[in-house]
Amino acid sequence: MNFESLAKPAVLTQPIYEPGKPIEHVARELGLDPAGIVKLASNENPFGPSPRALAAAKQALEHGELYPDGGCFELRQKLAARHGLGADQFVVGNGSNEIIELLGHVFVGAGDEVVMGAPAFVVYKLVTLLFGAKAIEVPLRDWRHDLAAIAAAITPRTKLVYVCTPNNPTGTANTEAELVAFVRALPDHVIAVIDEAYAEYVENAPDLRPLIAEGRKVVCLRTFSKIYGLASLRVGYGYASAELCALLNRVRQPFNVNAIAQAAAAAALDDVEFAQRCARENRAGLRQIEQGCRELGLEFVPSVANFILIKVGDPSTGSGQAGLRVFEALQRRGVIVRPVKSYGLPEWVRVTVGSREQNERLLRELAVAR
Repeated sequence: MNFESLAKPAVLTQPIYEPGKPIEHVARELGLDPAGIVKLASNENPFGPSPRALAAAKQALEHGELYPDGGCFELRQKLAARHGLGADQFVVGNGSNEIIELLGHVFVGAGDEVVMGAPAFVVYKLVTLLFGAKAIEVPLRDWRHDLAAIAAAITPRTKLVYVCTPNNPTGTANTEAELVAFVRALPDHVIAVIDEAYAEYVENAPDLRPLIAEGRKVVCLRTFSKIYGLASLRVGYGYASAELCALLNRVRQPFNVNAIAQAAAAAALDDVEFAQRCARENRAGLRQIEQGCRELGLEFVPSVANFILIKVGDPSTGSGQAGLRVFEALQRRGVIVRPVKSYGLPEWVRVTVGSREQNERLLRELAVAR
């Protein structure tokens, strides 16, 4: 007997998430100098981690022999102060991805349904399938979540609905009024999961805390991977009612967030100037890339996140391979972007907003690679 014959049948058909290629991998593969490669594929912060976070991480590393705080006490206190909620209204995870998995552990099983937009962050679908449930994908409308269509897709079997705003991979967002009306209209057996991974980049981002105060079944997800530049440390969080967070904490692994990540995240919350500067630079970078696309005659989806979706295909041919072709051509020239064929967008690439110099390099190489 081989191992596959002993595995659960569903594991053998479970889709696999394909992350963006790291710089070192591309350098080895193509014989390039790593120092000359620009990675604009994974929505990382081009300005690095918060300096305060970096100092706190180094200090925490000096006590690496100790287990981390299993309850993330200090970080939850900082989050509570930031959001004006109770510390018991937060659950901290190994990235916000883990919170998505915890939601699956608590609420999703065989025969259930989970409703989500398409395209949207693929992990919603992967976790749904992992727990034996059915993923109901609702097409976007004008590149944004079609909340009316999502509501119409809900059945008695629906457990969760996911709304990613700003949405990955489109960079588009729903308004606060739209989200509030949507959550308030949900049937009582459905939990709304609002993924706010890119919220810090949005001016006047929606405030959904009143929904929690009203007792609505909603949980919001955030991460330190994006604007705070802590992607390598894997720390994110969800905020909701104390009851919901207590359920998620029941299935959370002990010591799921390491001490270095906790210290860095807590310090990053204090580095308000850094986050504000990153948001300003990102808005300028979006304008820079959008103008460059106009000059190149390339269609793009206006974004409020730290990435932008660009159509690189030739509409006259419709080959369905343009995204992959341009991705490979750019990679050979030392610029890594993300093809999005797996999201049903074979003519497009997703590009992270970089520094001004990185954006200039992208546009220069894109003019050749396309």
